[in-house]
Amino acid sequence: MKKRASGILLPVASLPTKYGIGGFSKEAYEFVDQLAKAGQRYWQILPLGPTGYGDSPYQAFSTFAGNPYYIALDTLKEEGLLTAEECEAADCGQYPGYVDYGRVYETRFTALRKAFDRFKAAGCPEEFKRFCRENSEWLDDYSLYSVIKNANGGRGWDEWPDDLRNREPDALAAAREEYAEEIDFYRFMQYKFTEQWNKLRAYANSKNIGIIGDIPIYVAMDSSDAWSEPELFQFDEDNRPKAVAGCPPDAFAVTGQLWGNPLYDWEYHKKTGYAWWVRRMRQCNKLYDVVRVDHFRGFAGYYAIPYGEETAVNGHWEKGPGIDLFVTLKKELGKLNCIAEDLGFLTDDVRTMVKKSGYPGMKILEFAFYSDSSDPYLPHNYDKNCVVYTGTHDNETVVGWFGNLPKKNRDMVLRYLGKTVPKKKSIPKGISWDIIRLGMVSVADLCVIPMQDYLELGNEARYNFPSTLGTNWKWRILPGQITDDLLDRIYTMTEVSGRLAD
Repeated sequence: MKKRASGILLPVASLPTKYGIGGFSKEAYEFVDQLAKAGQRYWQILPLGPTGYGDSPYQAFSTFAGNPYYIALDTLKEEGLLTAEECEAADCGQYPGYVDYGRVYETRFTALRKAFDRFKAAGCPEEFKRFCRENSEWLDDYSLYSVIKNANGGRGWDEWPDDLRNREPDALAAAREEYAEEIDFYRFMQYKFTEQWNKLRAYANSKNIGIIGDIPIYVAMDSSDAWSEPELFQFDEDNRPKAVAGCPPDAFAVTGQLWGNPLYDWEYHKKTGYAWWVRRMRQCNKLYDVVRVDHFRGFAGYYAIPYGEETAVNGHWEKGPGIDLFVTLKKELGKLNCIAEDLGFLTDDVRTMVKKSGYPGMKILEFAFYSDSSDPYLPHNYDKNCVVYTGTHDNETVVGWFGNLPKKNRDMVLRYLGKTVPKKKSIPKGISWDIIRLGMVSVADLCVIPMQDYLELGNEARYNFPSTLGTNWKWRILPGQITDDLLDRIYTMTEVSGRLAD
């Protein structure tokens, strides 16, 4: 990573397009231009995988595949694969401020299938065939998994007939033959996703903007990864999980967090030289310039919850692979540009692993102001090798956070900012920018600010509330919400804090 820089966190899904969800359309290119105008060096996004139940990018159907929702329909129209009328039929812009995932699901695949039919009728180009060959290691299983899932009413693979669930060769061969055209459709969507993303990333790089991607530590139980390579996970002889992932109870979640992801069989991974992880990180290097490794502490020790539990209360800690995994990744792939998401319950072995990796850790300003001046999240305690955020996709916006703080913590924030502490509870004007300034002028090499905080939005723009379903991952920017005046203000803040891009 470039030293002394800054960036903005904005999920691809939050871009303002008329098709109901952000994607690789002209609005994405416009946002890159806006980043450059604001003097930024990085665009941080969330995982790009195909989302399923709950719409979480951290519970994707594949850790290697991309989300077809992000394919720009207007680009397909320009290529002659869709008509204007077919694009209009996929218009989900009735709710411009948030994503209506149900409507996107109902309309997007219809449009993409029509594009595929024309693509195939014209004769598949050699580039498509090459893409399929070069990515067959994951693409074949993902495409087969997707069509079998559709044929079984969308149910997870653990509810499929036993011969398909357990990948019996005859059953798989029959499925490949029966669903051959559908399999090619899923390959086509990955081809177009990759083609469009590569062009967008190249454009960002040409503007001196790097992409910070995000790799979840775990894969979803309902994923092609868990189905196609069950030996990677702690499954019993019937391919059922022995335990699942989560977090223990804490002040933010009294019964802990039950994520439900299958846990890795780390002994198996070590025996194979962490081959799957090498493949996974190699794929990330193709997609991103920097990779934020989610739940980094889980590599030192992970929280295992017995399968079938309704909460995370009865979990326990198990030892992970530690620094050995990252030594192997460096040996196989060279030096990696990574950010270690070292949040949560940290122990000495976690701190040692982060230090040995050399990766910058994360500092969250919203986590400060709860103890005293020794709090590691307060800016005066940072070292340079870290990335500071006001908050992440899992946190409240600054305005929402400050409004919900107990008075003693509010008073601490205001004293730290050098402001007068009012007698009555109130939200000072400009509090979001005051907190942003703390991060920008800190010694942290990189400062990344969620777009909602630059826009001074409240919790109506919060992106995710962990351990809940129904309202997450939906917020979107409105057209015209990012103004030239705002970009000039961001530029000035970036300039005075010494973080301007070259």
